Amino acid sequence: MKRNIAVILAGGVGKRLGLSTPKQFFKVAGKMVVEHTVDVFERNPRIDEIAIVSNPYFIDEFENITLRNGWRKVKRILKGGKERYDSSLAAIRSYGDEEVNLIFHDAVRPLLSQRVLDDVIDALATHDAIDVAVPSADTIIEVEGDFISAIPDRARLRRGQTPQAFTIAAIRSAYEKALTDPAFRATDDCGVVRRYLPDTPVYVVRGEETNMKLTYKEDTYMLDKFFQLRNCTPANCGPEGTGLAGRVAVVFGGSYGIGAEIVCMLRERGAAVHSFSRGETGTDVGRRSDVEDVLRQVAAGEGRIDLVVNTAGVLNKEPLAAMSAETIAAAVNTNYMGTVNVAVAAYPYLRQSKGKLIFFTSSSYTRGRAFYSIYSSTKAAIVNFVQAIAQEWECDGIKVNCINPERTRTPMRVKNFGNEPADSLLTAEKVAEATLEALASDYTGLVIDVRRKGIDED
Repeated sequence: MKRNIAVILAGGVGKRLGLSTPKQFFKVAGKMVVEHTVDVFERNPRIDEIAIVSNPYFIDEFENITLRNGWRKVKRILKGGKERYDSSLAAIRSYGDEEVNLIFHDAVRPLLSQRVLDDVIDALATHDAIDVAVPSADTIIEVEGDFISAIPDRARLRRGQTPQAFTIAAIRSAYEKALTDPAFRATDDCGVVRRYLPDTPVYVVRGEETNMKLTYKEDTYMLDKFFQLRNCTPANCGPEGTGLAGRVAVVFGGSYGIGAEIVCMLRERGAAVHSFSRGETGTDVGRRSDVEDVLRQVAAGEGRIDLVVNTAGVLNKEPLAAMSAETIAAAVNTNYMGTVNVAVAAYPYLRQSKGKLIFFTSSSYTRGRAFYSIYSSTKAAIVNFVQAIAQEWECDGIKVNCINPERTRTPMRVKNFGNEPADSLLTAEKVAEATLEALASDYTGLVIDVRRKGIDED
């Protein structure tokens, strides 16, 4: 049986993304994009070997990444060239003496599913060339100059993805012929086979919309959300909070609302939970010394701290001009400085335990709103803070995430808005469940949206 070789095409420089480093090194969910991508192939038992094709300037970087991740299947790190097809040729020539299957995949498509990969491998048993594609949801037009020349039938159109897979004999033969053509131009490997080996059919495996390619800045937002959706499924996290039993947890703001539900659910799942709040224990997260004192006490009694959750926050719904200086200072101190204080004070304990840290933002963080100026701006600051320290503390093994609940029925909301229809609000229990899933997961740096099922944010 032929060996299946995954070829990760990572030779890009990321000009269209507008970053200072290539897009394959962009971080999402606590890892570089290319790390997520290689992990997909590393985990698949039917992949025998992995080769990474890199820009020559980043060979050393990929060697270090391979060692850091402990990838056992990565056997070759090859130099690419100026054109995309140079990367394919590097792999073809490297394995030219072996009868293998080559499975080419873009390094910047990190959400390839095992289902698609398995379907591609299955197809190699009966076909020499395989593509992956999804139906086109948009009408595609052909133009001449600035005018439509044709509108193809959308039912017959597909949008190509990767992986693209071939027997090495087929792809090698296609390129041998292509390189003798002075007019040769290539955008993908299946196109080369289709043009230069017209008698070789290219079988199409159905892809998935989540198998997106990171190309533009706007794609980073979608990629983040797709990772969130993938990682927050019960198969990955477990609705029962798998792995939380025996953990030592500290919850700030745990006396009522979402915090109280988190405390209750953690205890139900076997965690040793310590709850602190201003009203219940006199603990003010806006005072660093208060936070340091209670964490020191918990660590002394339990021997460690594994999980820290901060739900403490205040909402003053009023125009900025009507707010007193004291009210503004108190809101900023609790909502933002409280977040900073909890993070800094928890750091030494979580570094030791390789623990997890959860903060809360609000759906209002995406844009400032009248009557919410201080609340919205502090919640936006929390998002940026979480994303920053998630990267800073990655090497320490600390996972940091942010929960972003839709409008939720809590005492704080009732105080500011009065009675609202129950079906228009999330329950505190629903938000607590999402928090436990995040605590049981292994991702970091995500803003985790919690919404009523099938209803968009108002």
